[in-house]
Amino acid sequence: MAQYNLGLYCYYGYGIPQDYSKAVYWYQKAAEQGNADAQNNLGVCYGNGHDVEQDYTKAAYWYRKAAERGSAIAQNNLGVFYETGRGVQQDYSKAIYWYQKAAEQGHADAQNSLGCCYGDGHGAKQDYNKAVYWYQKAADQGHAMAQYNLGLYYYRGYGIPQDYSKAVYWYQKAAEQGNADAQNNLGVCYENGLGVTKNRYQAQELFRKAAAQGSEIAKNNLSRLTKGA
Repeated sequence: MAQYNLGLYCYYGYGIPQDYSKAVYWYQKAAEQGNADAQNNLGVCYGNGHDVEQDYTKAAYWYRKAAERGSAIAQNNLGVFYETGRGVQQDYSKAIYWYQKAAEQGHADAQNSLGCCYGDGHGAKQDYNKAVYWYQKAADQGHAMAQYNLGLYYYRGYGIPQDYSKAVYWYQKAAEQGNADAQNNLGVCYENGLGVTKNRYQAQELFRKAAAQGSEIAKNNLSRLTKGA
């Protein structure tokens, strides 16, 4: 545990100069003794190439070690690798397996990703009800992307009755955290009076915020609304 803690301090520069190579050294020491946090963090170092040659295979190796010891963050990381095919052969069913493990421990990223897998039918039969279930779990923890996804499902009536007011509620939550897609979609709601009182000025402001983050659809919406003013 001391080796892991020292590695953590070297990694972030707590009380000592930041030094990824020393962080890797101490993470390695602790990981070889079975410390799951060190195993996961060592995987992060290999995945990001922090003072070691970037190596997704080694990253996956250490994520698996930690995941098998019950680390939720490592289970999520391993799920990401299976979904994207980094360091392992792409396998959506295995991605779902590890996302599920992490999601059941309350990991919000995994809950959102699991919702996406069910919503898109990746690795399992498409199931909007299950997607909504997991989006709700993550959204309730303040996960911006899950809040946006849940808003989208309410807007379109996927797996739940269509409800513009609830869509607006969740879009608002995500928009306040800077989610550009939510800002744009909330703008659409204000422009058309869907679930909220129609307000073209508010719509413009939301389109402007999303456009400033590079959203092309928001740029188009802002241009259209400005010209039509």
